[in-house]
Amino acid sequence: MSLAGCDFFSIRPRFGFRTVCLVVGLGIAGLWASSASGGSTIYRFVDAEGVVHFSDVAHDRRFKPIKKKLSTSVAVSRSNRPKAPVQHAFDLLIARTARSFGVDPALVKAVVAAESNFQVEAVSHAGAQGLMQLMPGTAEEMGVRAPLKAGDNLKGGVQYLKAMLDRYGDVEHALAAYNAGPGAVDRHGGIPPYRETQAYVKRVLNYYRGYQHHFPR
Repeated sequence: MSLAGCDFFSIRPRFGFRTVCLVVGLGIAGLWASSASGGSTIYRFVDAEGVVHFSDVAHDRRFKPIKKKLSTSVAVSRSNRPKAPVQHAFDLLIARTARSFGVDPALVKAVVAAESNFQVEAVSHAGAQGLMQLMPGTAEEMGVRAPLKAGDNLKGGVQYLKAMLDRYGDVEHALAAYNAGPGAVDRHGGIPPYRETQAYVKRVLNYYRGYQHHFPR
């Protein structure tokens, strides 16, 4: 199916830069050509993973109209990595807890940002709780009695993250295990081929780089 025949497409910047620019340009040109005859508007948004979505139908509120015609020379930034959320409310607690277990505070903050976006009382559909989204079984194993309290949750989460770091000796594998479980990492001999886990590892590492200057040594 040609791009011009679609009402929606997305660009994930994993190919060469020139290839991405060409695909984006052709895709927008196709959508514009198909929508121009009907007088409709092209909409666009960039999601949390840096994926650029285009459509001639506003499927949800994230889509914003492109106000003027774009040429086929439209370029996508070389770096569409999401920026680390700016939040300092828990820096002191994160630093104290992380260093007590010998873990880099910037890494812990990156996990907190990716897991809960610093929401102390966050609870996922799967039942994960708190800043570091501890599952009930993990919280119990780590001795966490109040997972919705910042201090208790961080202590259990950092302790578990430290266990994964010690187990694998590798930050990427430890993060994959934190997200998908060590069993999945062991079965696949590394980061599992799960889209969610692979995106999670990349996101945390990106945040990790962004938080390095928050915790001077």
